[in-house]
Amino acid sequence: MQTIWLGAAEWLAVLRIGLGLWWLESWRHKDKKGWFERGTGIAWAADVAGKHRWAAVRTGFRRVVAPRPKVMAHIVVYAEFALGLGLVTGFLTPVALVGGLLLNLLYLVLMIHDWAEQGQNAMMALISIVALFAMSWQVWSLDEAIGLFR
Repeated sequence: MQTIWLGAAEWLAVLRIGLGLWWLESWRHKDKKGWFERGTGIAWAADVAGKHRWAAVRTGFRRVVAPRPKVMAHIVVYAEFALGLGLVTGFLTPVALVGGLLLNLLYLVLMIHDWAEQGQNAMMALISIVALFAMSWQVWSLDEAIGLFR
């Protein structure tokens, strides 16, 4: 199949890099001081989880996140940074794609009752699936340069 300007593998790399830039933007616009010092992100998530219609979400949040809010804040913020960096550079790309997919699915489940940002999470999850199964690390990636995941 002939494509415009670039081949299929290059367009998949563009998709992967764009997804990485999306994760980096998500990281960049977060109020890190608020997340780390005041716990704003975890407080928001506690409010959402506390009102969630699924008991498993409320229980899971109470058992996993609530006892360690600072650690969880760092995990969320730096996971978004690591995912973005991994996808833009194409380093450990399948790992970053699976991690991003899981994080987006977690966000989807947490905010199941609020469709305000669900389009973003759904699109990012879809791009992750396409980029993973189409092996988007075959060009323009460190994985390709050092021979990983061939």
